[in-house]
Amino acid sequence: MRFGVFLLAGRFPGQTDAQALRRASDAVVWAEQAGFDSAWIAEHHFMSYGVCPSAITFAAHALARTSRIEIGTAVTVLSTTHPVQLAEQVTMLDQLSGGRLHLGIGRGGPWRDLEVFGTGLDRWENGFAESLDLLLDCLTKDTVGGTGRFPFRPVPMVPQPVTPPRVTIACTSGDTVSIAAARGLPMLLGMDLSVAGKAAMIQSYVDSGGGPAPHIGAALAHVGPADEVRSRMPGWLGPGLEGYVTVDGRARKRADPVAYTEKLIAMHPVGDPGLCVRRLSERAEGIDQVILMVDPCGDGEITGRTIRRLGAEVLPRLRGTVPDVR
Repeated sequence: MRFGVFLLAGRFPGQTDAQALRRASDAVVWAEQAGFDSAWIAEHHFMSYGVCPSAITFAAHALARTSRIEIGTAVTVLSTTHPVQLAEQVTMLDQLSGGRLHLGIGRGGPWRDLEVFGTGLDRWENGFAESLDLLLDCLTKDTVGGTGRFPFRPVPMVPQPVTPPRVTIACTSGDTVSIAAARGLPMLLGMDLSVAGKAAMIQSYVDSGGGPAPHIGAALAHVGPADEVRSRMPGWLGPGLEGYVTVDGRARKRADPVAYTEKLIAMHPVGDPGLCVRRLSERAEGIDQVILMVDPCGDGEITGRTIRRLGAEVLPRLRGTVPDVR
């Protein structure tokens, strides 16, 4: 079983974007020092929920600050970027880092990003599979040619692919599950899903023809009193989630930040190390790696404490390197 940290670079009340980004960057270094296997960064646009607009750019920075840990994007939104341009960046970083990059890809949502970047709603609704296939071609072939949505004459891929980087697909819908299963790509499942919810998504993957795959599951994690999370997380979630603005004015379900915080606390490892061990031991079959959102308070000291205590008091028990004293 592998464990990583999952970072959103959220701007909490009273903070600057620079402070949020620096806290996320430092957390990657702390995670490597604490013995985590990986660190993952999310990508968002035009919102305080997460102020990293380019996961692949952040990954380059994180790879340069570390020497061992795997760096993942969770996720790079494929609906707002050109697959060939992304593939060039991914291949370059993977080769420069000695294979430490793990590319997480997502469809994204019907947000205003589609308008700003000119890709449009149809690309999000109907073009994900085509975009993904072109990306995969670019990561595995020396020469690629255009497709229906991306017409261009054949070009050589530079840097030339050698060993394809790992690719995982964030899945929140049955359609995306089917796309991942048809290509044999593992899924990244969000922290809004319980263990049972993740198991249901994996069963859907199998039902769609997918074989065994190293799926990844996200969870909230906090080593300390749950009230620390209760007192801080809703203040970030409230204004942060308002940044999800639809491109076409369609209605969207708005989560109550207090209720959502309580839901996550109830499902995930939030509390003393023993509770964290027990909850992390309960995982869906097929999950090969758990990535932990370790920054629910937006405070670098608290985030660093959680990372250190997870590394020293929780992960060794889960890995079987020390007795699990309950």
